Parts: sequence; C-alpha cells; structure tokens
Amino acid sequence: MAAAETATIQSNILEWVKRDNRRLLHVVYRVADLEKTIKFYTECLGMKLLRKRDIPEEKYTNAFLGYGPENSHFVVELTYNYGVEEYDIGEGFGHFGIAVEDVQKVVDLVKAKGGKVTREPGPVKGGKSVIAFVEDPTGYKFELIQREPTPEPLCQVMLRVGDLDRSIAFYETAFGMKLLRKIDNPDYKYTLAMIGYGEEEKKTTVLELTYNYGVTEYTKGNAYAQVAVGTDDVFKTAAAVKAAGGKVTREPGPLPGINTKITACLDPDGWKSVFVDNVDFLNELE
Repeated sequence: MAAAETATIQSNILEWVKRDNRRLLHVVYRVADLEKTIKFYTECLGMKLLRKRDIPEEKYTNAFLGYGPENSHFVVELTYNYGVEEYDIGEGFGHFGIAVEDVQKVVDLVKAKGGKVTREPGPVKGGKSVIAFVEDPTGYKFELIQREPTPEPLCQVMLRVGDLDRSIAFYETAFGMKLLRKIDNPDYKYTLAMIGYGEEEKKTTVLELTYNYGVTEYTKGNAYAQVAVGTDDVFKTAAAVKAAGGKVTREPGPLPGINTKITACLDPDGWKSVFVDNVDFLNELE
C-alpha cells in the first residue's frame, strides 16, 4: 500500500474517533478484602452494590458499585483474586474523586465507621474548593470534593504521567477526549490536566493527569488495573490507537465465554484502557 494511501486511511480513522459514541464505563482495580471494601463504599461513601459475579474456575470475584445504573453512570469494578491478601498500589496511581455536598459530613461518617482520614476537610491550597482525603481498606485514596449535586458523583481517576502534553495529545487523538482544564502550580511543582468526554468538568467523569516537575517514570504496582470505555466499533478503535502511535495489547474480538467484543491498549506511560462494544455491554447488563 502506498504511503499516501496509508496516511489517508489513518486520517479517516482518526476522524471517525471524533464521531464515535464513547463514554467512560468503569474503572477496574484489585482489592484484598472484597466484603470489607463493599461495606466501606456503601456505608461510608454512599455507593450502591449494583451487581456481583463469582468466577470460580478463574478464582476471582467481581463487584460493581456506583451512584447509579451502569448503563448511564461511571462505576467501580472491584476484583478479588482468591487468596491474595495484599497489593502494591505503586507510585503512579493517585486517587479517585467523589463529589459530595458536605465533605465534613462524609469525613465524620468515615471516622465513625473506623475508616482512615488522611487529610481533614479544608480548602485547596491556593483555591476555594473544600476537599478531604480518605483511604479504603486496601489503601486506595479517595478525594472528597465539595460540590453541588452532580449527575456523576464518581468524578475523577487521577494518574501520574511523565510528559503531560504527550499524554493530552494521545487521549485527544486516540480516545477522542477533550481537554477541559489545565492547571500549572509552580509553587508545588506540578501541572495537571482534566480530560474527558463531557462538556463540563463538574457534570462528568474525567481523567486527572498529573505531571510532577522532573519526574518522568513511576512504579505502577499490581493493584490498579484499567479504565473501560464504550465504543461503537472495537476494530476501528484498535486501528485508531495504532494510527495515533499507541500500543494495542489485545486485538479486537469477543471475550471467550461472554462474547462481548473488546480491545485493550496502553497509553504512552503504560496505563491500560479497555474499549468495550456498546451493544455488547448493554446486553451484559440484561
């Protein structure tokens, strides 16, 4: 195939990305004690247990929790691997963000239930937003952000990256996301970018990509897994990732035993994402 023809095909597939029907579906990570984690999320963070599935032949159990049904809300998918009691979260994963109307009220509840508060409620340094940080039983950090009611309370997944502009360009080109906000804080030597599929940051779920001055690599551990994104065509999605210079780690096709079509890829820092066929995903929920 001629170089000009190849370039045209790549350009067309990247234009298709902008029209694709995409949405952040869920974030997947591993926990050491599933029942204790479910109890913390439901009793302290106000989530609902949406569904649970046990796969004994593969020796793991999944639990899906969130603030609304999976067909319209971003949720968490917890994975418990039989017999694994400890995970390394690593340096690269930052935190999850939850928008709440009263940060102090949630912090008081976490304390009453014996949970761990790592930052008391108060304004962001240099800003007005009231936040706090708490930890779940495995050690994942949750930032509580005081906001008016929002359609997506589970509002952030924060990951650290080694080259912020490179990451923004990749997610815009390969994923079709939009840069909603970029903040540089030279006093604390970091820059962050909020990217996602919505038009307004406070009404949607975003990836919060953080660059710490001079740090280009991070350990990832074995705890955090990936985010899942809905797409109308996993085959075109894989082609777009390749055209954008990304690495496809699972070629598009159906999952054995489930028949849901997926494809998986890595961003420039090695963070994994899985794209899921939109129709197949909805069929899974029936």
